[in-house]
Amino acid sequence: QVQLVESGGGLVQPGGSLRLSCAPSESIFSFNYVGWYRQAPGKQRELVALIASDGLTNYADFVKGRFTISRDNAKNTVYLRMNSLTPEDTAVYLCNALVTVPGRREFWGQGTQVTVSS
Repeated sequence: QVQLVESGGGLVQPGGSLRLSCAPSESIFSFNYVGWYRQAPGKQRELVALIASDGLTNYADFVKGRFTISRDNAKNTVYLRMNSLTPEDTAVYLCNALVTVPGRREFWGQGTQVTVSS
């Protein structure tokens, strides 16, 4: 089974920065997309950012200009650099890996807590 191990969450003050890491048990190139989602209490899970196997990226409007998704091919790791954090960014952040062809497969990490508070 595919495992996605997330790390980097924690407590940070408003305006601070944090970097999350997602290390899949399989090659990141095994997936068409690797992305970060988040879920806050009482809210639906929402897409934060994703990176396709060809390197193209996409961001939710609420993080555009603040967050950056990237990958280190040698380390087989996808990162989410989060800058200018606000309390509204507080959530559990989950890594997601998606295969779209030849058959759809989707995998989720267990999540890492990000808390933005003074």
